[in-house]
Amino acid sequence: MLNYVKTVLSRVSFDAKLFEKELRKAIRLLIAEEVQELKRWCYANYGNHQAILNRCFVAS
Repeated sequence: MLNYVKTVLSRVSFDAKLFEKELRKAIRLLIAEEVQELKRWCYANYGNHQAILNRCFVAS
C-alpha cells in the first residue's frame, strides 16, 4: 500500500491542494510504521510542499 501511496503523491505533486488531500487520505490508510516511512520520503522528495507536510504530519 505504501508504494501505491507514493505513486499517487508523485502524480499529484503539481497541485498543492490535491497533494494535501491525497496525503491526508494516505495517512488515514497506512499503519503507524508506514506513516513514519512516508513522512521521511515526503520530506526528502517534496520539500517544496513543506507547509502542507508540516500540517498533515503534526496531526499523525
